Parts: sequence; structure tokens; C-alpha cells
Amino acid sequence: MSFRDALGAMAQEENIEVMELLNALANSMLKAYKKRPDAAEDAEVEINPETGAIKIIGLVLDAEGNITDEWDATPADFGRIVARNARQNLLDAIAEIRRRHMYEEFVNREGDIVSGTVLPVNEKFLDRYTKLNIGKGEAMMPRAEQINIEHLTEGQRVKVYIVEVRNTNQGPSIVVSRTHPALVAKLFEIEVPEIASGLVEIKALAREPGHRSKVAVASNDSDVDPVGACVGARGSRVRNITNELRNERVDIVPYSDDPVEFITAALQPARIREVILDEETGTATVIVQDQQLSLAIGKEGQNARLAARLTGWRIDIRSDVEESEAAVEAEEALVEEAEYGDVAVETSEEISEEVVVETTNEEEVTE
Repeated sequence: MSFRDALGAMAQEENIEVMELLNALANSMLKAYKKRPDAAEDAEVEINPETGAIKIIGLVLDAEGNITDEWDATPADFGRIVARNARQNLLDAIAEIRRRHMYEEFVNREGDIVSGTVLPVNEKFLDRYTKLNIGKGEAMMPRAEQINIEHLTEGQRVKVYIVEVRNTNQGPSIVVSRTHPALVAKLFEIEVPEIASGLVEIKALAREPGHRSKVAVASNDSDVDPVGACVGARGSRVRNITNELRNERVDIVPYSDDPVEFITAALQPARIREVILDEETGTATVIVQDQQLSLAIGKEGQNARLAARLTGWRIDIRSDVEESEAAVEAEEALVEEAEYGDVAVETSEEISEEVVVETTNEEEVTE
């Protein structure tokens, strides 16, 4: 089989262009040439596509990088070395093409969601990361990007969020996440056509991975109920999302530009009696009935914590009983302060009167 035929067969088998394979092969050979102590500082490789004959061209460049001269820099033994390593050179060239294709495939997909299959677990790196097959490439999910209560097994399929794509000397590095808040938003885009089309918009999202998320939604169409659209018939849409997130609870609340309304909605399912805003400190004091206090705060403070992140307000939750007691104490303090204040004023007036009297008497004596 001729070099041309062999090259064509290899390109077809790998589903790549012949010229792309030829260029990658030339690049692989140039790297091998550059390792030689007698290699020209600037050079390029030419490969005859018919015969496979290889030629190293030495280059002379000016200060601006333009080629001013060239010469045949092919070492006498280079052809023999290349022939001996021909198969490895081809494999290296194909590997380089695969890496480039993989990078080009995913570099513009940061912020996307993809499905991946968990690859065999290397016990050595179990505590550091998990690898997934994501179609045309492999992705790495660091331990910090994995849901703590989730135990992934080989062959399991999961949806992940692409956090970062970098090109490294070892090839593309694709970092994915199961804990990123945007994963929840992307799942809603998949499950809720109204969000995908822009009729419904996610305005804010707060998440504690594996446990609970709160999503604030608004409608751009008065005829579309944003919460109902996200929940779906009999909860079907949100159920698909919670199933994907291993039963992570997802609260969907209506967004409002009115902070009082938004905070009230964010603290669902608790019933709120009153919200008092302090614009200067960004604090919202929330009053609830005593029996609603634990529900408003949530297990280990989770409901209040997520509501604060969702709304951007510092939330201080109090029961109406506490508030009444605080009000009584405040009133008593004011009364006490007022009483002492009267005494102080009265004493001050008496002193003033004495001074006036003394001054008057002195004037009379002087006269």
C-alpha cells in the first residue's frame, strides 16, 4: 500500500481530513526534530503526500519574523529514524488532532449543561475527582463540585454543568460541576419551555447542593403564571429536576420588585405577619406567629439562610411573642428614661433660678 493510500485509510478510519492528518504528522515530526542537539532554531517540516518523503527546512527570520532565507536542514539519519517510528508518529498525530477537536468542541460551551457517564473510579484519586465521559471528550469533576450526599458509581449517567474549559500541554481540561447554582437554572431551561422561550425568567436562585434550592421566577406575559409553569401539571416538571438532583428540594417562589413581598414569598412555606425594612443596614426584621417561627427559620437555619441569599437582605426572624415582649421592654425603658429626663431638666431649672437670683442680688448690692 502506498503512503497516500495508507494515509487516506487512516484518515477515513479516524473520521478526519487527510490534510489535517498530514499537518498533524508534520507537527509531530517537527517536535521530534527539535529534540536533537543539532536542530535549527527555526524550522518547518515538509511531507510529500504521495511518497511520504520528509524534508526539514531550516529558516532564517528577520527581526519582524519574516523568512529571509531557507535551507535543507534534514539530518542524514532522520529518514531512518522516522521510518522506524512511523506508526508511533501517526498515533501521536491522531492524538493531537483528537485533543484539538475536543477543545474546539467544548471551548465555547462553558456555562452549558451536558450528560456524562461516570468512568471507572481510580481509587488513588477518589478523594480528588471523578472522571466522566461527555461524548466527544472526558471531563473532570473535582470533589468540591460533587454533591456530598451523592455517591456516583461507574456507568451512572448524570447531568453536569461545564464550569471551565482550558487548553493544557496534556490536552483540554474540562471541569464540570453538580453543585453549581447554574445547574439548577439550566435544568429548568430543559424542563420548562416557558423559560427556554423567555416567557418566564429566573430572577434569582440560591442553593445548598443536595439539600434545598430556592428559585424566584417572574413572567414576561401576564397570561402565564410563572410558578405554575415551573411546577408543571401535578408537579411533573419540578419533580424531574428534583429527581436529577437526587431529591434535592426545590422551592419556586414569585419574584417581586417590592422587597416586602419578595421576602414574604422567599420565606415560604412559613406564613409571615409583618416585614420591617431597615434600608440603611439592609436588614429585614420578619415577624411571624410563635408557632410559625421554626418553619420560617428552617432546619439548622436553612430556610432563612436561603431566603437571605435569594433576596439579598439580611433577615432577622422574630416571633410575635418575642416582639411583644421586646416592645414592652422598650416602652418601659422609654418611660424610665423620660422620668430621669424630667428630674434632670427640673434640677437644671432650679440651678438656673439660683444663678439668676444671685446675680440679681449682686446687682442690687452694687447699686
